[in-house]
Amino acid sequence: MEPRLIDAHCHLDLLAHPDAVADEATALGLGLFDCGVDPRDFSAANERAHRQPGIIAGVGLHPWWLVDDRCGPAEVDLLCEVAAQERYIGEVGLDFSARFAGSEPLQIQALDRLCDALAQHPLTGRVISIHAVRSAGAVLDVFESHGPLIPNPDSPAIIFHWFSGTSDELVRARNAGCYFSVNERMLATKRGREYARQIPLDRLLLETDAPAEPNTETSAQSLIRSLTRTSERIASLKNCDAKRIESAVLTNAHSVFDLR
Repeated sequence: MEPRLIDAHCHLDLLAHPDAVADEATALGLGLFDCGVDPRDFSAANERAHRQPGIIAGVGLHPWWLVDDRCGPAEVDLLCEVAAQERYIGEVGLDFSARFAGSEPLQIQALDRLCDALAQHPLTGRVISIHAVRSAGAVLDVFESHGPLIPNPDSPAIIFHWFSGTSDELVRARNAGCYFSVNERMLATKRGREYARQIPLDRLLLETDAPAEPNTETSAQSLIRSLTRTSERIASLKNCDAKRIESAVLTNAHSVFDLR
């Protein structure tokens, strides 16, 4: 069944019962971009995705996992090796929050190595979901330093998940052709609501970033409710009909993820 609603950023592996949620999502027509946080988990996630139409597994290495030593050089190597052969990448990126001060070179080196691997092994239709906290400009610097990634029309679709950068960085990312996936928690802040209002309809995606805490009991139905609330809130911010938001977001998601 072709997905009728698509969560552009969630983490099945961090849910209490990922397989059950995947089954339910497929039954309800919910598509999921299952973003990985540790490249060692990708093989199992990819097998689950192949069993369920509408679910996509991304190979990722979350910067938090890199900074706190849950992942190290071997996992960066694995990320680059696997990502070179895969269309869907995420969650990857940079986090320059105060609590990670001093780790910026380590994070940049990992992202730079990933971009090298992707540039050396181009694939049509690549999608990359980006974590960028106090680092959106640095993320764009890394991608732009690899020439064909941005802004070449054949470059990957870059999705800033839960964008929280500056206004200037938002403009820069928009001009680079990036997409933005928005969730309820982003809309809980004044800046997040203003950014959601500014994001062009043809660059807008919806996400849950579920779960908020690992091993949370979550259902696909609860994901759908969250996505619906997000869509309705964005419609209010943009002063347009909710159906228009739903239609635009679905069109964008099908184009980005090539879901059927």
